[in-house]
Amino acid sequence: MHRFEHAPRADWRNKVETAGLTFHSPDDLTSAVPGAVYWDESAHYEFTSTEIDMLEAAANELQTMCLAAAQHVIDQRRYTDLSIPPQAVPLIEWAWENEPPALYGRFDLMYNGQGSPKLLEYNADTPTSLLEAAVIQWDWLKDTHADADQFNSLHERLIAKWQDVAPYLRQPVHFASVDTDEDMLTTTYLRDTAQQAGLRTEQLLMHEIGWDDDANRFVDLQNNTIYSLFKLYPWESLLTETYGPAALAFYRSIIWIEPIWKMLLSNKGILPILWELYPDHPLLLEAYFDEPRGMREYVRKPLLSREGANITTVTAQGTTQTPGDYGGGRFVCQALAPPACFQAGGEGIRLYGQPGTADLRYPVLGLWMIDQECGGMGVRESRTPVTGNLSSFVPHLFR
Repeated sequence: MHRFEHAPRADWRNKVETAGLTFHSPDDLTSAVPGAVYWDESAHYEFTSTEIDMLEAAANELQTMCLAAAQHVIDQRRYTDLSIPPQAVPLIEWAWENEPPALYGRFDLMYNGQGSPKLLEYNADTPTSLLEAAVIQWDWLKDTHADADQFNSLHERLIAKWQDVAPYLRQPVHFASVDTDEDMLTTTYLRDTAQQAGLRTEQLLMHEIGWDDDANRFVDLQNNTIYSLFKLYPWESLLTETYGPAALAFYRSIIWIEPIWKMLLSNKGILPILWELYPDHPLLLEAYFDEPRGMREYVRKPLLSREGANITTVTAQGTTQTPGDYGGGRFVCQALAPPACFQAGGEGIRLYGQPGTADLRYPVLGLWMIDQECGGMGVRESRTPVTGNLSSFVPHLFR
């Protein structure tokens, strides 16, 4: 694993916009870090084919372990550990047993080119940066390194998955998200893959979903019944909406993607449960509910935090915390992963131990699961150890 720097394509902005990535240089990022961009092709990460095989196998093994952990939560009724609302439990168990369609998820792993990658968390319900991983970095590869390869069969796998679940869906399939560039981009891209699979689709925003009290049905803006819904919106948030009780009471009348059992895996409480079930597993970091239990260096994460918010990092050098709106409720403590950082301008130079004050980049690998199998990777790169919503997406290749 190496990091290399180079000049971006001369017309890169036009190219990525044509492919659908319109927020490549958001104002909040450029104001925080002058000159920075979200889509950053001034560098790339290069892997060997052996490393890619190892990462793919690691993600597939983690998927098996996570499904076993979800089964453990259900069998042992450990919903309170994950702060799962009691009213959601019967539907979680029903969806788990009946296996309605589930589409995708993303493991976030720390890897520095040495030893085994380590699981940081699993976004199994609402992962974004999918267009970047599936399409934008592939176009970059073909333009700049046609002699190399990329761990990326995401687009083809998504279309195949939609074709696979089509018999279980009542069309049109509605796609919904909140009104943000990132969420709408991901939802629009997934809608496009569904259309390429031959499905009829409609798109709307989450606040545009209506509830018909008289007919006990969800409706769109044209008052058409919603029978199949992809929602890029966390289940824990959906259940607090005014139509949350109806979503539970009539859960079985809609095909929800992702299904409600994904609440078990997108919750960071799955991390200490994995550690209980697989202690000292090479792909896991030591993790516990509520307390560090003797760990000297660790991160403290709320069960439901997102995009690097409200993360407390405790090291020998001191304690730091990221801001955010997820500070309430229960949390987990997870051991620090082996450091993965690169010196900008260092042509592949990896730094270990205390990095000092150099201009550093911290990569996190996103391993994408489609139909329970790993189908590709994206790299998010930060200027601090915690990956947040302003972290850049950097392409990768392997040889």
